[in-house]
Amino acid sequence: MREHPASFDVREEVGRLVAEHLGLASPIAPEATRLERVASLWGGYGELLRARFPVAGEATTAIVKWIHPPRGPRREDARGHARKERSYDVEVAWYRRYAARCGARCRVATAWGALTRGSDRLLVLEDLDAAGFGERRSGSRARDLDACLGWLAALHATFLGVAPDGLWRTGTYWHLATRPDELAATRDVAVRDAAPVLDARLEGARFRTLVHGDAKAENFCFGSGGAVAAVDFQYVGGGVGVRDVAYLLYGAADARDVGPRLDRYFAELARHLAERGIDAGPIEAEWRELYPVACADFVRFLAGWSPGAYARDRAGQALLREVAEDLARAAQRRTNT
Repeated sequence: MREHPASFDVREEVGRLVAEHLGLASPIAPEATRLERVASLWGGYGELLRARFPVAGEATTAIVKWIHPPRGPRREDARGHARKERSYDVEVAWYRRYAARCGARCRVATAWGALTRGSDRLLVLEDLDAAGFGERRSGSRARDLDACLGWLAALHATFLGVAPDGLWRTGTYWHLATRPDELAATRDVAVRDAAPVLDARLEGARFRTLVHGDAKAENFCFGSGGAVAAVDFQYVGGGVGVRDVAYLLYGAADARDVGPRLDRYFAELARHLAERGIDAGPIEAEWRELYPVACADFVRFLAGWSPGAYARDRAGQALLREVAEDLARAAQRRTNT
């Protein structure tokens, strides 16, 4: 584990939070807690750790997300630094206020405790590996994509119409309002002109839910029998469900596979909504229409964030222009009437 100076003793606080969650009479002693590094957080903002400690004579594990932002970000990184800082506050809010509503259909880790002290944060979570979700997959196989789409459908049905209090008003890490630098870096004038039109169409949707916001295959943990759980809720917030779907399928499925995958998602969404007595028809109609808009909007982001990837994605470029032209024609028709 890479050592960082922190405003608290990580082992001590992990032991305290775990003991409180498990209802133990006293905290777990720091010397009894072993921390193993799993990965570094994006941009050097801390560590993902696995904590091992004894409880009632049994070895127990938890996952610890230790957020310790670098001090003094470069001036040109100030906007990105603020976005990352906010994202960790959002993730803590998600686990504290929303995650317990997910249940088995859109399985997430149980929050065992959280601590915020200055810019340092500690989030202790159930170890999903120990809970039977120990496999990581690329998401390139149809059955893996279907499992992830089923998870997303359950999430979107569960939180349909729920206000994103404490979360991002608009979920996803690439939405236009949070990426002005990438828009300014976009060389293609047509893309810059299309950006606010695409964003307005997505933001003006009638049916909104909570979206995961970073629903790539790497953020899903797989178990047996098609079971799946999700992690990394830094960019969860309000939006239309197909924003998650478009992001998951981008690069993971070729054009001929998208139709069956969308059908799978909407079938699962309808099933979950029916259990709540909600007619999925109007929601599906709107979100199917918005799916190509969501795809085009992600391509818009790539144009400024990864110009090389954008240049290689000829199909994405064509889609973006087609969708932007369709939206412009629709706006003109409304003006004329």
